[in-house]
Amino acid sequence: MNNSNKSNPFTRISVLTLYFILVVLQALVFWYTWNKYYSSDISRIFVYKGHVVIVFIYVLLYSVMANVYGAMRIAHLLKGDIIFSQLIVNVFTNLIMYLQICLLSYKLVHVAPMIGMTFLNMIVAVFWSIVAVEIYRLLYPPRDVLLVFCDRDPDNLVTKINSRQDKYSIKKAIHINAGFDNVCHAMKKHGSVLLCDIPAEVRNDYIKFCFENNIRVYLTPKLSDLILMGSESNNLFDSPLLLLRNKGLKWEQSFAKRVLDLVVILVITVIAAIPMLLIAILIKIEDGGPVFYKQERLTLNGKVFKIYKFRSMKIDSEKDGARLCAKDDDRITRVGKILRMAHLDELPQIFNIIKGEMSIVGPRPERPEIAEEYRKSIPEFSFRLKVKAGLTGYAQVYGKYNTTPYDKLKLDLYYIEHYSIWLDLKLILMTFKIIFDKENTEGVEKSQTTATITEDVLRKKRKRR
Repeated sequence: MNNSNKSNPFTRISVLTLYFILVVLQALVFWYTWNKYYSSDISRIFVYKGHVVIVFIYVLLYSVMANVYGAMRIAHLLKGDIIFSQLIVNVFTNLIMYLQICLLSYKLVHVAPMIGMTFLNMIVAVFWSIVAVEIYRLLYPPRDVLLVFCDRDPDNLVTKINSRQDKYSIKKAIHINAGFDNVCHAMKKHGSVLLCDIPAEVRNDYIKFCFENNIRVYLTPKLSDLILMGSESNNLFDSPLLLLRNKGLKWEQSFAKRVLDLVVILVITVIAAIPMLLIAILIKIEDGGPVFYKQERLTLNGKVFKIYKFRSMKIDSEKDGARLCAKDDDRITRVGKILRMAHLDELPQIFNIIKGEMSIVGPRPERPEIAEEYRKSIPEFSFRLKVKAGLTGYAQVYGKYNTTPYDKLKLDLYYIEHYSIWLDLKLILMTFKIIFDKENTEGVEKSQTTATITEDVLRKKRKRR
């Protein structure tokens, strides 16, 4: 039975209505606070249109922030993630609006009403998130998915899919060795198909079959697919052409990116100066060792540079060789645990960005010896060096510390091929959210020196399940 969960106008309008209700409710909370506590503080005549404009600015700012942090993505995020995103959105939006009101009033106005407003905003957000997610699940029950796989072990992906049983339900798995006709016959019985690392020449036939039969397809992209995403259409001839420049960023993009780096890093330096001084004192007090930790890393075009970090591990922690931080690693100091939890050990990379060795946004700077290990199994791993290494990045925001190198490479290539200043700004803002996400600091298994998942590790995971 094909339960394709087909979208219809009613369900789509229902979801849009949910979004509209949230924005209206939050705007009403702001309007009440503005009208009761702040509008009278403005010495100039603030006519009716002015009140409308200030509410419009709030709605616009709230909507932009909600889009950046995914605060209304009831189709993708879990209830808790939506509530957490709403918290960040409301804090940032209300902080900016408070500063706006201060500018309009020519003075620092009372902050208590704004704090109270934020509390009311969160009550609305929590209630809305609970109701909206339940309504969405009624409108869109879990999709019936057929897994089609080849020789690469799909266990890692299946585990991720099964963690969202509210959205997906893998009913059956079939290997392509079953034959094209048998696989297509199985596809017709399911609403959706997940193509997991299928060879391109075979995969194309399956995609065409699904297109012809209106079957929804999810697929894990090949590296070449991600490169193609950055192509430009060339309409000089009557046959469509795609242009792939394959040179990383254009010079004007690099220039704009550098300007953005310097502007943002100046603000961060001013804010972080005192906290960095306090961190340095705490590290020194704990064991008397050096405050900073320097290490060779790779950046644009494979250039080696010295990265700066606050030392979070014991002295001589790598006397037995280089390896990534493991779960419950006994090499981490007490101060280091706190620093790593909040990503504060990364702050000294401000100096690397000022020197031009790094960018604020870019692929994670890997160590030469670990990158060399990755290249043995993934020769294309150096593709990510088409841009400067970054303090934060697409793979850091949407991946985890222990995400496999192959998946990190895919995320980094996606960033390179979709680069824009807006994407950089979005990733910078998203970084505030992942600071509090434990999974983003979780280390690799103790048996691993890199993030590569070995067959032994996979077997252990399967046994635990």
